[in-house]
Amino acid sequence: MNFPVIPARMALINVDMQNIFVENPKREGKGPSLLERINDFASICRAAGILVIHTRGIVRDDGANAGVFGEIYPPATEVFSKNAPSAALHANLMVDERDIILDKPRYGAFHATDLELILRSHGIDTVIITGIATNVCCETTAREAMVRDFRVFFLSDGTLPTTPGGLSADEVQRASLATLGALFAQVLTMDEMIEKIQRAGVEVEV
Repeated sequence: MNFPVIPARMALINVDMQNIFVENPKREGKGPSLLERINDFASICRAAGILVIHTRGIVRDDGANAGVFGEIYPPATEVFSKNAPSAALHANLMVDERDIILDKPRYGAFHATDLELILRSHGIDTVIITGIATNVCCETTAREAMVRDFRVFFLSDGTLPTTPGGLSADEVQRASLATLGALFAQVLTMDEMIEKIQRAGVEVEV
């Protein structure tokens, strides 16, 4: 697949760059490095007229909307409370006044949110996905977007995985990207995505 790039009809969905995920020691310091790359990429998107949306995993303090997620992950109401430091967007994440912050109660950014309404209202039919974790919230959001007939660009070096079942990070990342690239999204590197934006006739600084 080779999706068209029309910046005015695109959004960057930057998934869950929250303290609990960026600073997770299991990622061996890769979280802050990813955050810096995303900051740079988001600046390019803004300059090109691409809407930037930052998501946060948030559940109600009383657990009323935690549901089965709360059964699978019992600390959810504490860790993902709106006022919990663990749930806050990382202090080094650059959030522009033009950006949108979207709270979501599940892995995917479309479930029980008004994300689709926001995108449709802005005339957006294509999304770019970055963030954490590749194989959980990022992949779920990509799948949700595709089945709603949004074109999806998924950035291979713009996401980091979580590692269930004793698999290595590289194994999980490769498997997730392979499935997404075959069935749900066009998988590109950040540099390849920037090149496509440039080829669309948009002047961006790199």
